[in-house]
Amino acid sequence: MSDFEIAKAQFEDWSVDVEQAIREVSKIPISVHCWQGDDVAGFEVSKGLSGGGIQATGNYPGRARTPDELRSDLEFSYSNIPGNHRLNLHAMYLDCDTNPDRDEIEFSHFHSWADWAKTQKIGIDFNPTFFAHEKADDNLTLSHPDSGIREFWIEHGKRTREIAAEFGRQQGNPCYNNIWVPDGYKDNPISRIIARKRLRESLDTILEQKFEQTELLDSVESKLFGIGVEACTIGSHEFYLGYALENDIVLCIDTGHFHPSENVSDKLSSLALSLNNLLLHVSRPMRWDSDHVILQDDNILAMAHELVVSNILDKTAIGLDFFDATISRTAAWVIGTRNMQKSLLRAFLTPLNVLNEVEEALDFSKRLMITEEIKDLPFGSIWNEFCRRNNVPTGQRLISVLDQYQVSVSDR
Repeated sequence: MSDFEIAKAQFEDWSVDVEQAIREVSKIPISVHCWQGDDVAGFEVSKGLSGGGIQATGNYPGRARTPDELRSDLEFSYSNIPGNHRLNLHAMYLDCDTNPDRDEIEFSHFHSWADWAKTQKIGIDFNPTFFAHEKADDNLTLSHPDSGIREFWIEHGKRTREIAAEFGRQQGNPCYNNIWVPDGYKDNPISRIIARKRLRESLDTILEQKFEQTELLDSVESKLFGIGVEACTIGSHEFYLGYALENDIVLCIDTGHFHPSENVSDKLSSLALSLNNLLLHVSRPMRWDSDHVILQDDNILAMAHELVVSNILDKTAIGLDFFDATISRTAAWVIGTRNMQKSLLRAFLTPLNVLNEVEEALDFSKRLMITEEIKDLPFGSIWNEFCRRNNVPTGQRLISVLDQYQVSVSDR
């Protein structure tokens, strides 16, 4: 018997359908974030990364400098990740010969991305870029007291929705367009509600135009605080939760945007009871929102477990949001995405029927015994088989492939 067959039999002893678990993980697309590949620099002319607490640290060789280099790196990364996935694209990654400002962008500036996505057979998600711009230097955009600055960013938001909707039309499935703004104050403001009213009014204006949900799904993303906005973040979790409920749009939960002591996975089942759709941006906060490459750590495993146990994967889109410039960027993509998949596979390999039965019987001793014993089951053999079926490497072979590619781009 092969290692897989032996492992499969051990899981079946716990009434786990291994083939079904593999099928379920195979169906889940992960939206891979483009900004890991170039350290959140983007391809605008004379724009630099600043504002909003966004920072990629390190100077590892191989950063993508052009759209073609970034797409090449993505193609390599996708080829080493089992399954079919998506691309999460920011508005600052336009690909054109001109230099439109943020309030002038059109779908034509991203047409090459749509063409490329068709050849790769992947879907695209989109994000307006409300940072790294001179009109965001005050860390205020949609809530800025200057109506002219607000109008600039409102127009940017409108145009990104139009672009996202066109992506959705062309790819035949909805494009998530996720709104995050860096707005806030470094020190204690006199009035928080005035700025929040301005943010709400700006969002209302951006969302006035209606699109088919088969083309576009709008989402809003909260944050606890950022560099330069330590005292008050206008778009807090409570603000966006209320706004998403009021307007029936998607709420984005970024795992790095909460206090380190908060259990983000615990929020999911509660939110799913009231919201029709959720979006995840998964990162690993070493010290709050530090956006390290995700591991199979307790937080990610708990999140995957909650998604599976609560049966909310059908209403939850999973995207990634980490950027580490101290290591190989392509390796970061591959390792992080595969770790998200590994965590989901582990969740599907949990004997839920058995555990739910003992929990409902209030047999907490047996629940503890089972949850500890199943940790010793040979998960690695199931993962290796999943990768084999998708023709992607594992173990030493994966490390060799990642190293070889990094050597090939190190002279950039």
